[in-house]
Amino acid sequence: MRLFLSKILIFISVFFLSCEAEGQKQEESKSESRVEHFQMPKLPDSIVFAGELIDFTDWDLKERLDKELHAIVYYHNLIIPYLKRSTRFLPELERLMKENNLPDDFKYLAIIESGLENVTSPSGAQGFWQFLPGTASEYGMTISEYIDERNDLAKSTPAAAKYIIDAKDSMGSWVDAAASYNRGVSGLKKDKKWQEAESYFDTYMNNETGRYVFRILAMKLIFEDPMKYGYDLSTIQQYEPFETKSKLVEEGIPDVAQWSKGKGYNYKIVRKLNPWIIGNRLPNRTGGYTILLPANDEHFSNYKD
Repeated sequence: MRLFLSKILIFISVFFLSCEAEGQKQEESKSESRVEHFQMPKLPDSIVFAGELIDFTDWDLKERLDKELHAIVYYHNLIIPYLKRSTRFLPELERLMKENNLPDDFKYLAIIESGLENVTSPSGAQGFWQFLPGTASEYGMTISEYIDERNDLAKSTPAAAKYIIDAKDSMGSWVDAAASYNRGVSGLKKDKKWQEAESYFDTYMNNETGRYVFRILAMKLIFEDPMKYGYDLSTIQQYEPFETKSKLVEEGIPDVAQWSKGKGYNYKIVRKLNPWIIGNRLPNRTGGYTILLPANDEHFSNYKD
């Protein structure tokens, strides 16, 4: 009897030890899987931005890029909406940039500024290019109680191109021009002057400007090879571009909602396609207004039709 009980106890002990070992193996397997899933690709030795070669053999530059890449690459709630919106807005943005002689890589500046949305910052900057009211007026955009052309891609993109090209002409570098979009041309020049620095990369900056160009470069890396960073575009439902037609309205519109209804749509649809409209009235002005309407009513129609 005693021998029998001993055998039972030995069997139970072996059984539980086996279960514990198996459980430990499963946990280790899960842990290894998690580590493999979050493995970051090797950083490049260099990146070409707007035709300028940026060398990352310097430890400081490489680690600053590494920091920005880690800050955003697995931030899915940020990157996935950017990728979704990119198919809707980047083709038109790229066309306008090319038309205004702005290097294509500056689309990544617009992405980190606004995420391709007409957002308003705490400081009052607005639109895809995040213009402040004073700078917007300086570069020819109209802001009133009725319209805000910072939200009009066709008006804000040429203004952004002129600002950046002017900055490049002043400082001689597209990288410095990109940094000046955050710091301002005079601020960047001042920082470089007292530090006797020749480049943005050699200048000690405030935290926001010091990270700014590296955030642009990190976004460029992700967008140029999403799969490499874990984003399979075949599994992401990206948005279709808006199909629109232009309607020239030579006179003012006293009631935009009523006018929209008369065209067979509603105020929401017209505002969606023309985010520069900020009220329910457009006063008379020289040249009138070019308003976008749906080219395909199937995609934009009244819900209760």
